[in-house]
Amino acid sequence: MSDAYDPPDTPLSVIHEDQELLLVDKPAGLLSVPGKGEHLADCLLTRVQAAFPTALLVHRLDRDTSGVMVFALTHHAQRHLGLQFEHRRTRKTYVARVHGHLEPRSGTVDLPLNVDWPNRPRQMVDHENGRAARTDWKVQRHGDGETRVRLMPRTGRSHQLRVHMLALGHPILGDPFYAEGAARDHPRLMLHSEELRLLHPDGGKGMSFRAKAPF
Repeated sequence: MSDAYDPPDTPLSVIHEDQELLLVDKPAGLLSVPGKGEHLADCLLTRVQAAFPTALLVHRLDRDTSGVMVFALTHHAQRHLGLQFEHRRTRKTYVARVHGHLEPRSGTVDLPLNVDWPNRPRQMVDHENGRAARTDWKVQRHGDGETRVRLMPRTGRSHQLRVHMLALGHPILGDPFYAEGAARDHPRLMLHSEELRLLHPDGGKGMSFRAKAPF
């Protein structure tokens, strides 16, 4: 995978819009927020704000991850959603294709993570100084040398799903940081945010938003 930033020129895919919330399906290869430098200015946030000028950032997905992202359309909604993420009241479900035959059919990875400073933005398992990180997984099906799996992060650390799958010996296919050889040789990172469950900022009703995985 090239390090050059070449974001996809795809139209904005809106999943849901109301007076407080905007849910969109982020394409793989597009930054959530601007990077440093003019060449990294194009991102989902600026595209969203071009169509919805009051949109405010709540959370992020990695550049190479696709799927459901929520934006707030009011400052009240941004505060409300921010607290939900901070206090782990949201529920996120991802779909991934990982290298190899993952067994058993379900389980939990509970390994603390920290930035790998000499190799940042890479992260690593760090039992001494890492921050608590937990991921539940459930196998959907096994394929030819790979496994399709649902991932339910219980914490929101940087690269959490990618490092946890690597720690199991099953890196996510197409991962430019953590996969090697044939596992890395895919057109994209095979990781997609499939479902986001949250409480609506106006009234607290539980809502669920989904975007089908493109792989």
